[in-house]
Amino acid sequence: MQHSDEKDKRIEELENENKELQERVQSLEHNVEILTQAVLHAAKQRFGASSEKTQKEYDQYSIFGESIEEFKIEEDKVINIKEHKRPVRKKGDREKMIKSVPHEVVECILEDGATCEICGSDLIKIGKKKVRSEMEYIPAKLVIKDYVQYVYKCIECGKNDSNPYDAIYLAPVPAPVLTHSFASPSIVAWVMYQKYMMSLPLYRQENDFKRMGAFLKRDMMANWMIRSSEYWLKPIFDEMHKQLLTSSIIMSDETTWQVNKENGKKASSKSYIWVHRTGDYGGPPIILYNYTRTRSGDHAKNFLETFTGFHVSDAYAGYEKVEGITRCLCYSHLRRYYLDAIPLDSKKKEIEGSGGAIGRAYCDKLFKLERKWKHLSPDERKKKRLLESVPVLDAFFAWAEKTHTSQEYLRKALNYTLNHKKYFTNFLLDGRIPLSNNLSEIAVKPVAITRKNSLFSDSVAGAEASALIFSIINTAKANNLDAYKYLEYIFKNLPSSNFAQNPAILQEYLPWSEKMQVECRVIVEEESSLESA
Repeated sequence: MQHSDEKDKRIEELENENKELQERVQSLEHNVEILTQAVLHAAKQRFGASSEKTQKEYDQYSIFGESIEEFKIEEDKVINIKEHKRPVRKKGDREKMIKSVPHEVVECILEDGATCEICGSDLIKIGKKKVRSEMEYIPAKLVIKDYVQYVYKCIECGKNDSNPYDAIYLAPVPAPVLTHSFASPSIVAWVMYQKYMMSLPLYRQENDFKRMGAFLKRDMMANWMIRSSEYWLKPIFDEMHKQLLTSSIIMSDETTWQVNKENGKKASSKSYIWVHRTGDYGGPPIILYNYTRTRSGDHAKNFLETFTGFHVSDAYAGYEKVEGITRCLCYSHLRRYYLDAIPLDSKKKEIEGSGGAIGRAYCDKLFKLERKWKHLSPDERKKKRLLESVPVLDAFFAWAEKTHTSQEYLRKALNYTLNHKKYFTNFLLDGRIPLSNNLSEIAVKPVAITRKNSLFSDSVAGAEASALIFSIINTAKANNLDAYKYLEYIFKNLPSSNFAQNPAILQEYLPWSEKMQVECRVIVEEESSLESA
């Protein structure tokens, strides 16, 4: 009897051990699948197509009852190559490409005293013809300008009792961009343009200036940018900030930025640059950047204080601290959650019929509708959304609520959808509200590229100056200004103005002002003409 009990006990122990091992194997297989999918998605993101465009496949679009034939894949192994159409080049198209470039004439003539090779008689000019045009590159050069101020004296004053003292006059001298410095408006503007528009770090600019004979150190150029930004760009930034807060729609995003010397922080710790910008409607484009030590939502709250319109962003909880706004979330972010949830095979191809593909298809349907209404007025677009987008949203949320899964990425996507359902429907309130926050993400890209090339700011003052320069340059670009010309114009004229006593002067220096549009506007030829040349 005792032997039988020990045998039963041993069998139970083995069964429990086997059960534990099976659970462990299942857990390990689950982890392996998660890691495999993560590796496949990472490889696809790195080496696959950069476009997020969805392939038109039957299984994704049929859930909306659309034409099957439109998306059906041919069974035969046939590759259809899209027809390439090239516009017929018209006479004068090539000249339009170089219309704004100054022209010089190179005259090809015979030497004096040239004679006829046949009879030896003198030659006379009877005509000329154009042979070809060449575009020549003239390398930049540096010139030191010495400002000499002349002093004038009245020839009569000081000679009689009515005017017993000499009258001395000084010729006016333009105010410098920086006192006690040989920095000029053009060179400060160029250093800023190169770093923040062309993403050329200061150490590379240092080498280029050395090639031209000037030994400008990077710390000197950094000091130029910090002081010039504080004196002349900050007042313009503040005026643009005031106008931004009066907009009906503001779009925001943020990205990391490293600062080496911050009190109480390690050099490798993260700081942030936020972007806040207007949308496509309601006044001129304004793109402002703001440097902060942390990612706390208090920074967004302080920057957007007094703003009471629609706020478009991702689902970052920090924006909840901004008071008086109506939050509208980005469907591009949501779509990426479902894109990550689509399982891939060993060839990094999507496995059909997954929940991630269905969720992405709902997002694609909303974007497809928006493209149809691109040229409608905001009021007409709002009506269309209420008529056609609402049924898609209802089906989308109903599907998300009834879908249950153990797949981690799909579960995250579903939770992201349902937890922010209210914010994902707020775009129905106004036809001007965009479906995505892509404009902000585009505005973040220059920061990311500059960060990749320059790596960090050495000081807090440098990070704050970077945010100011990004703001001025990218807002100028959005308003179709030549960013270099705009910076040079500011540094050349604003120091001599009296804007401290008369702030209204600053309105003339805003990128969308009539004066700036005349002085600094980029001359743009029609794209069709340029492409055909």
